[in-house]
Amino acid sequence: MALPTRGRLLLVDDDVEVLELTATSLRGRGHAVHTVTTAEAALEASLAEDFDLVLTDLRLGADTNGLNLCRQLLAARPGLPILVLTGNATLGAAVAAMRAGAVDYLVKPIDPELLDIATTRALDHHRLAAEVVRLRDDVAVARGFEGILGTSEPIRRMLEVIDRVAATPASVLITGESGTGKELVARAIHSRSRRADGPFIALNCAALPHELLESELFGHSRGAFTDAKLARKGLFVESNGGSLFLDEIGEMPLRTQVKLLRALQERTVRPIGAVTEIPFDARLICATNRNLQDDVTAKRFREDLYYRINVVTIHVPPLRERPGDIRVLAETFLQRAARAMERDVKSIAPAAMGRLLARRWPGNVRELENVIDRAVSMAATDCLGTEDFAEELASHAPAAAASSGASTPGPIPIMPTRVEDLVTAAEQEERYLHHVLDMLGGNRSRAAEVLGYDRRTLHRKLRRTKNQPSREPGTPES
Repeated sequence: MALPTRGRLLLVDDDVEVLELTATSLRGRGHAVHTVTTAEAALEASLAEDFDLVLTDLRLGADTNGLNLCRQLLAARPGLPILVLTGNATLGAAVAAMRAGAVDYLVKPIDPELLDIATTRALDHHRLAAEVVRLRDDVAVARGFEGILGTSEPIRRMLEVIDRVAATPASVLITGESGTGKELVARAIHSRSRRADGPFIALNCAALPHELLESELFGHSRGAFTDAKLARKGLFVESNGGSLFLDEIGEMPLRTQVKLLRALQERTVRPIGAVTEIPFDARLICATNRNLQDDVTAKRFREDLYYRINVVTIHVPPLRERPGDIRVLAETFLQRAARAMERDVKSIAPAAMGRLLARRWPGNVRELENVIDRAVSMAATDCLGTEDFAEELASHAPAAAASSGASTPGPIPIMPTRVEDLVTAAEQEERYLHHVLDMLGGNRSRAAEVLGYDRRTLHRKLRRTKNQPSREPGTPES
């Protein structure tokens, strides 16, 4: 007979005798069991450690009950499986437990065999769900969602919007700072749409003068202007059956905006110098790093065109808002650059990665890729160290030191330059851990992501430190 699945269990019951009997039964089946008698203690324990399963009594005193605890635990730890144990065998109690988020319901007195079956089933389901998420993340990183790398929450939300809007014919406006990857988002929309087999044509509106921009978009007839030796269809017609991506749409002159609006309304274009209209069937995707609403107010952008192109808005987050993605981006860029340049560079040293993770990256993903490319091209060994990034990051001071002003004793010397600044490796790790927590407002989930730890490892390291970083009241811990 196979041994039961082992797991880290949190057991909650205000009846100490029942609590110990149930814990003994579970430990006898090979589980590690942590016991508490109150909902408050259960919440504290769930935040301090990563449990695989919670078993809670339905009645926990006058102040709360197991149903409220279920809701609170799931709010703090989404996806955490919970078994409710109770002496109330009514159908209503079972339904209430399931609605509160419990995965199963057992009636006291608890049969040890039934408890083992229910516990094993809940643990197996939880581990299977975690494995599915992990594999999905691995696939997302490997495939890059049409080149978009990252698994942080802002990127996940953006990818969900892309998936939903791709199946529709709606015009999309992509917003975001320079270097965030707006064209990658446009390509992802196209490749996941029904037009994926058609052309994807991109044009930067800021790169062309007014006359040439109109010719590129709408086409021209032969002899329409000097050097127009041949007729040209224009990108709207060339994009038939596919998507036309207009980058930096906010730089388009007002005169051209008028013609663009008419083309979108009529679904036809008139080439320069022509007298006939040519129909087109292309999806328009636009992007801008400007605030078009401000431009509308200032009369620099037509309001009617703004609403025509802005049926759905997708915002691409800057890199500083998703620091957990820096590691996978840097490693991916390293592999690409090493292949393209035929350099035997394989990794980034931990100290150098720490410098990359601490930077705010005003140039976003494009800047990070440029920094990695240059480091690979100049590397003297197969591992990039801090010296390989010295020039690019020399002027950078950690954001917390520049912005906090009070809570920390100044910037931590990632690589001390004076003998008197040298510290032990353990102290340096502790200082950097607190530095990251301070930068992220005490958010431990984001800190674990940036540091490359799982939550359990981060909590263990925090418990080993004597002085944990203080948090402002109301700052989320996870």
